[in-house]
Amino acid sequence: MAPWGLTACVGWPAATAPLHDYQPERFDGAAYVRHFKVDPTRSCEAARRALLSQGYVVTSTQAEQVSGRKYFQPSPEHHVQLEFRVVCASETDDAEAAVVFVSGLREQYIVRKNKESASVGVGGLGSLSLPVEGSMDSMVKVASETVTDAALYRRFFELLGTYLDRVAVPERRTPQAATPERLS
Repeated sequence: MAPWGLTACVGWPAATAPLHDYQPERFDGAAYVRHFKVDPTRSCEAARRALLSQGYVVTSTQAEQVSGRKYFQPSPEHHVQLEFRVVCASETDDAEAAVVFVSGLREQYIVRKNKESASVGVGGLGSLSLPVEGSMDSMVKVASETVTDAALYRRFFELLGTYLDRVAVPERRTPQAATPERLS
């Protein structure tokens, strides 16, 4: 009888917790991808410039991949981070054409205040815990989700397109060996 009693006390949930506001994947991809008649490196350079022009901090740049992050604070207690990841790949049948994929990640944080207390140890009497005036603020992540706003992606791709005509692929400079200066 003991095993039955123990399982009753554990209180395992009968079903898994529901996913709130979850939208099943449709895998249509129309909002997240565009095709351009320029090579992938040039496409990603245009994407980097598009992100920079909107105040994004570019966190990673490679020839065919760019990531950028922007910070918002809609209220003193609420902080939002938006990260864009762009991947540029060659079209299957044309190396001088690119398919550009983009996804946005929105993370939300709130400020939590924790009251501080101090503990004082007195020899022979033990310790005494006293509240101290003040608090410590910490940021707590409350949400993390992929951005699904098709209009946002459309605006990004339109801005990227304006940079495609004006951008040249940056040349990668190789470090030159330093030559010692001659003493006169």
